[in-house]
Amino acid sequence: MHYLTFMIPIWLLYLLLTGNWALNNLVTGFILAGLVVVLVRPAKRPFAWKRLPDALLASVLYLLRLFWDLLVSGIQVSRIVLTPSLPIKPGIVAIPSHCETDLGVALSAHAITLTPGELVIEIDEAGVMYTHMLDATAPEKKIAEAQKERRDLLSRIFA
Repeated sequence: MHYLTFMIPIWLLYLLLTGNWALNNLVTGFILAGLVVVLVRPAKRPFAWKRLPDALLASVLYLLRLFWDLLVSGIQVSRIVLTPSLPIKPGIVAIPSHCETDLGVALSAHAITLTPGELVIEIDEAGVMYTHMLDATAPEKKIAEAQKERRDLLSRIFA
C-alpha cells in the first residue's frame, strides 16, 4: 500500500505528459510507475505537509541555479571554441559532495554533468566527485561555494 501512494501520482503524471489515455498506455504507465517506485524504494516516513512550501521554493531556486550555471558555462565553452587561442587548462578536479544521501550525490553529479565543459567521471565511496573540466583553472573556493549551494538546496528539498 505504501508503494501505491507513490505509484499513483507518477502514473498520473506519465499519463498527463503523454496525453494518451489508450488502454495500452494506461498499462504501460502503471508498469513504469511501479518500476520507478521499486527502483527508488521511498522511505516509509510520513510526509510533512508543513515542509512543502520550503521544499517547493528550494526546488525553484535549485532549477534557477541550474539554468544559470548552464547559461554561464555554455557561454564560456562557446568562447573557448570560437577563440582557440585562449589559454585553457583541462583537468580533473575532486569535488567533495558533502551530501548525506546517495540521491543528493546523484543529483549533484547530474547538475555538474549537465553543464557544458564539465563531466563527472567517477564518484568514490566517500562521495567525492571526480570531474573533468574543460578549464580547470577555476579557484577551489568558487567550486566549493557552488557545491555548498547545491547541497543546501537539495537538503531542503529532500529532508
